[in-house]
Amino acid sequence: MDTTITQWRKSSYSNPDGPQCVEVADLPGVTAVRDTKNRGLGHLAYPSAEWSSLVAALKTLSQ
Repeated sequence: MDTTITQWRKSSYSNPDGPQCVEVADLPGVTAVRDTKNRGLGHLAYPSAEWSSLVAALKTLSQ
């Protein structure tokens, strides 16, 4: 999976002023996640449906 031309964005849940940030990128069929401070270490890729389920579950827990 080539992520060199991918449009990464900072997660809306990341602290904009803090050092701990997560970036996400939507790729065909998967969502890639990486640590902003350690981009060179690579990324994790999750099937899009599973990523959506995780985000929905986390939103429910935070309410």
